[in-house]
Amino acid sequence: MKNFYSLHSNGYIEATKHCDMSVQYNLFEEQLEENAHCILDLGFGSGRDSLYFSRKYEVYGVDITKEFCEHAKSLGLKNIYHMRAQDLNFVDQFDGIWACASLLHIPSCELLDVFKRCYRALKEKGVLYCSFKYGDFEGYCNDRYFTDMNMERFKSLIAPTSFEIVKECITLDVRPERDEKWLNIVLKKII
Repeated sequence: MKNFYSLHSNGYIEATKHCDMSVQYNLFEEQLEENAHCILDLGFGSGRDSLYFSRKYEVYGVDITKEFCEHAKSLGLKNIYHMRAQDLNFVDQFDGIWACASLLHIPSCELLDVFKRCYRALKEKGVLYCSFKYGDFEGYCNDRYFTDMNMERFKSLIAPTSFEIVKECITLDVRPERDEKWLNIVLKKII
């Protein structure tokens, strides 16, 4: 997966940097606490969402692809970390975590640990947005690993955590040439 995005980073950036994410942004931001100021963009890719959030919040970015990290820095984004979601080690730092189409590349057997790491990284009442291709497929497709989700599968996955599901919806892909559905979920850290 890392190699795929390293090899295709320029094409991916061009294909995604202008997508209209306003529906997804609203799902996330309407759940943030009023005094929220620090956001983690987990798997930021083209940097599109980090740029959007940096207009209102202090943004940290984590991505496994070196080329995306270099691109983010070239856009003037700060606090960029070249690391895997499986290695997150932040504690009580973020008001929100934005994981748009990024956790879907993690095998389901590793996702619970990633959600626990996200939980630790959030402040009290912190919010996590995540999105997955809608379905139940898991495996390699076009040189990338995908873990698709439906709500039944997702609820089972996060049951051992203390996250509360506060919003869920299915949307169409924002790229007009794609005919895919996405499961969008907003979780809140409950203590």
